Parts: sequence; C-alpha cells; structure tokens
Amino acid sequence: MSDGISEVAERRPKTFGRRKVTPRACVADGKRHLRAFLSDVLEDLGFVTSECGSADELQTVLASELPDLILFGVAADGIEPGKFLETLVREAFAGKVVAVGARESIILKAVQQVGEEYGLAMLPPLTTPFAAETLRERVAMLLPEEPAPSPAVHVGEALHAGWLELWYQSKIDARSLVRCGAEALVRMRHPTWGVVPPAYFIPEAHDPHFRALSEFVIERALQDWHYLLERQSAVDLSINLPAPYLREPQAVRDLCRRVPTHPAFGGLTVEIASEEAIHDIEFLTEAAREMRFHNIGLSIDNLGANWPELMGLDNIPFINLKADRQFITGCGNDRLKRTVCRHIVELAQSYGVRTAAEGIESRADLVAANELGFDLVQGYLFGKPMPLKKFARSALTRTVMGQE
Repeated sequence: MSDGISEVAERRPKTFGRRKVTPRACVADGKRHLRAFLSDVLEDLGFVTSECGSADELQTVLASELPDLILFGVAADGIEPGKFLETLVREAFAGKVVAVGARESIILKAVQQVGEEYGLAMLPPLTTPFAAETLRERVAMLLPEEPAPSPAVHVGEALHAGWLELWYQSKIDARSLVRCGAEALVRMRHPTWGVVPPAYFIPEAHDPHFRALSEFVIERALQDWHYLLERQSAVDLSINLPAPYLREPQAVRDLCRRVPTHPAFGGLTVEIASEEAIHDIEFLTEAAREMRFHNIGLSIDNLGANWPELMGLDNIPFINLKADRQFITGCGNDRLKRTVCRHIVELAQSYGVRTAAEGIESRADLVAANELGFDLVQGYLFGKPMPLKKFARSALTRTVMGQE
C-alpha cells in the first residue's frame, strides 16, 4: 500500500491555504447508507458536507469542495485504501483525516500507520459502533469557537451575501404514512457560525428588509419545486409568509403570477401565524378568493389556546388548521393538550377543512394524533428539516416509516 504513496509524498507541495471559515467535511465510503449517516452527524455538528464513493470521486471533491476533514470508511469490501491515501497525498491534502472501521480491523490500523508516515494529519480513528459525541471530540478543533450570534444577524446582510436557503420537512398523511407535501423553512448558512436558526435573523414587521425576505422565500421555493420535479416527482410545498407582507401593494397579485404553469403543479400553501391570521381575517378572506384561482391556499399556523377566536364565523379563508407543536408533542399523556387538540379538530371539521399536527416526536404522539382525527402529521419522528439536495434524496421513498 505504501510504495506509490512514498513517491508522490516527496514531490507534493507543503502548503494548504484555502481553508473555509465554515468547516467542510467529505465522507468517503463505498456504502451509500453509511455515507448518509455520517453526513447527518457531521451536519448536526455544524459542517457543510459532501460525499464520495471512490478515490476518483475524492479527487473531484478535493478540487471543488476544499474540505477541512475527510471521514474515510475502512472495510474489506469498501474503498481501496492504498489508492485513497495516494490520492490524498498527491493532491496535497492538509486537512484532517479520520479513519472509521471495526475495532480490531488490521486494515484500519494499517491505514492509520501509513497515513501518519506520509504526512497526513490523521486524527485518532473511530471504531464502530460509536456515539455522535465521540465524533464531536475527534473533530472539535475544526468547529467554530464563536457562540451563536447575538445580537441577531442582520437579515439585509444575509440577503445581500446569499447566505439564505430553504430547508424542507415532509408532511405525512396521518393514516397511510405516505408523504403528501413538504414545508419550506428558511435557514441562514453563515460563514462563521454555520447554520443559523431563524430566531436570530427574522426581522420585525417594520424592518425594511421584511418584504425582501418574504420575496426570497417565494422565489426560492418555486425554484426548488422545479428542482424536485426534475429529480423525482412533484411535491406540494407550503411556505410561511407574514400577513402584513400580503397587504403590501401588488403582493398577492405578484404571488399568483409566479406560481408554475406546469401541469404537475399541485398547489402552494401559504401558512400564516395564527395571531396574525385571526387579527387580519377579513383581509385574508378577500386575498384567499384571488389566490384560489391560482391554486394557492391559506393555512393557519401554530393554532393553540386561541382556537375559540375562530368560532362562530360564517366561513374561514383557510384550507388547513395546523395545531401548535407545544400542544402536539407529548399530547398522548397530557389531558390538557389532548383537549385543545380535540377542539381544533372539531373546529376544522365544522368548517370542512383539514387539520395538521406539527411536532410529532414519538410513536405515542403519532397514535394520539390519529386517535384525535388529524389529517396530516409532521415532526422529527419522520425526519428533521433538511437542505434541498438531501431532501430530494430522502424523498425518493414515498412511504415514510417513523423512527424513534
């Protein structure tokens, strides 16, 4: 394994000056499911990840992605280790390398020894099985030391720099467990802090960038719809917009104008926070009339103890009522939560609209949501929100089985 490596090690340059602020990692393994698992763990730690299944693919990743870390799966039937290490040496990789394999694997020990002999920055190997915390300890020196941004990151800077993206979480039919849509959730990929949750950058209603953020969500979601259509099949998407944005001049008309004319387009759902929706229900009723001609529906989001404010109306402009996650998570064992959820379902049935339960985190939550009569369910039991490309890969399977 070492003859070819020795030759290229002598002539490789010794510098590596292209490191990114946000740590990047490449997972190299011949088994696709192992690559996906390791990528998920690394992304949870804050890495931007890529994957490769061969030494040839690795060479492309090294040139284009500039990873700081390589996670290398070592197995008898996996990537040929000599060719893999030779590629790292030839390409002058100066990031960190973590070999992953069975505890007593001779190949794992050989990879570790040869990599160290030829100047690769080999971190202590990971022996299977291992916990996510073990991996965190191995790569701690690559993780940003800065705390989560405070005060809030300015959304104008994020829009200008192109840091914003949409992540997607599946919506599931509560009875068949078949995916029937997805919700788009805005995220920021900050060059220093990595993935930043919306709480740090969503502006107040009076912020001059409020409209620009809403328009970004609309435009990106519709672009992503076309991407998903090309790679698997049409996905009905929902986006979150504030009611004040829809009151902007021409906002509703522009939204209707942007929806796809493709015959596979099944519709777009716009979710409005319950406090805003209830306060502005007369305007939304008018807006909904125009939207429905363009296959756009309104949904009320995070409905909870304020459900009685929707009682006694002649009709409502919503096609769906979504119960707040705080009343869904753990509702199987909480009588008060179940009571609120039952009232929301009964209210929706009286208006002839569907219901969704957000925050399903356990099988007990799913059973309770079914018993209460929710039509749609959504939550970590079926998967966390994920970037577009990862969602496209995961969504190739139509039936979703929850995992604890």
